[in-house]
Amino acid sequence: MSEAVTPPVEHAHPGPAEYIKVAVFLAVVTGIEVGIYYLKGARSVLAPALILLSIVKFSMVGLYFMHLKFDTHLFRRVFILGIVLALIVYAVALVTLLNYH
Repeated sequence: MSEAVTPPVEHAHPGPAEYIKVAVFLAVVTGIEVGIYYLKGARSVLAPALILLSIVKFSMVGLYFMHLKFDTHLFRRVFILGIVLALIVYAVALVTLLNYH
């Protein structure tokens, strides 16, 4: 007697309207980045602000356009692990080059 196999659960992907909302959000964040760059008084926080906004944009692209929001948690973890590993390698290379001279 064979056991019934349950099919994998599929989540509904967003429609075109949701993708347009995400694209508008990304355009607004890009506009904020450009605006921050041209503010004279924001020079001391320029790099941290741009990095933070870039992380927000990267996350939105990964979640929606790469469908990580709708895939299994395993794919999301593998993707995040790869990003963390790349950041660690970058940090080690940067520290090495800064201390090289």
